[in-house]
Amino acid sequence: MLNTSTHKLRINNFIEESIVDGFGLRFVIFTQGCKLRCKGCHNPFTHDLDGGHLIDITEIQNKWRKNPLLRGITISGGEPFLQVEVVSELVKLAKNDHLDVTLYSGYTYETLRSRECPYTDLILNTADYLIDGPYIEALRNLNLLFRGSSNQRIIDLNETRKEKKLVILDK
Repeated sequence: MLNTSTHKLRINNFIEESIVDGFGLRFVIFTQGCKLRCKGCHNPFTHDLDGGHLIDITEIQNKWRKNPLLRGITISGGEPFLQVEVVSELVKLAKNDHLDVTLYSGYTYETLRSRECPYTDLILNTADYLIDGPYIEALRNLNLLFRGSSNQRIIDLNETRKEKKLVILDK
């Protein structure tokens, strides 16, 4: 196994048990730093690129391992795709622990894929769900599952890989 003891993630906070940030009981990691700064953002305190604090990803893993009832982890933000190298390692740790992985991104799936970044590709090729797109205040809808605005999509990455086309959950 890769030695991850030197891999540190800049985070804002955790929620150790959530049922609103993905399917089932989840451990949520809020990454720190976002350049999009969407008007009306739910987490504006995560925007500062130098805010939050650094934490070793094995320390994060040790926290989620304390709860055997978790279905998975959710990596939110801020913008997780600003720290793709260490986020890709965090995704691998979760999958090794048999947890599913949901990520939130203000970027669309298509934009992330167009980066042609091996770490971004590893994340998208390993994670289970991506909730993509910027929050658009004019499209706010509090009745949507796991999303704040109607432009955002829940992408089933496993089915997308299997079908070789984008599979969006309509929930």
